Amino acid sequence: MARTVAVIGDRWTLMILRDCFLRVRRFEDFQARLGITRPLLASRLKKLVDASVLAKVPYQERPLRHEYRLTPRGLDLYPVVMAIVHWGDAHLAGRKGRPLIHTHDLCGKDFDPVMVCSQCAEPVLARQVHVRPGPGAAQPARLPAGTPARERTGVRARRAAS
Repeated sequence: MARTVAVIGDRWTLMILRDCFLRVRRFEDFQARLGITRPLLASRLKKLVDASVLAKVPYQERPLRHEYRLTPRGLDLYPVVMAIVHWGDAHLAGRKGRPLIHTHDLCGKDFDPVMVCSQCAEPVLARQVHVRPGPGAAQPARLPAGTPARERTGVRARRAAS
């Protein structure tokens, strides 16, 4: 999580990503929509390009001008951005309701983003998920003190088996 937050974890970067998903691509358009200073916007765009989240693509030769397009890595952030938008709509929108309605092109219906299991397609809720160290874990995971003994034992057993 820390690596991800290092790339996208500040307000302006998330706002730029939101606008990218709304098909904003040009520096001047980002600046006009966000009201951000040129140096700060340039810094955030460079950071996203350096992280291969955006690609800087020329759209005009004389004078040379670029636009910023989401890369496949950037497109993979869509569920993250949608989850943040949905949380804000659910908890902060107030009486007036959502500022934007999302419609799915395939079915034509308005929708709420829902995280589902890639294996069974059922909605995933926080209380239904448990974790265990994966192959990239630097050290064995330590479970919080309040974790039930059966879960602590299960993790130890799974660690021993692997």
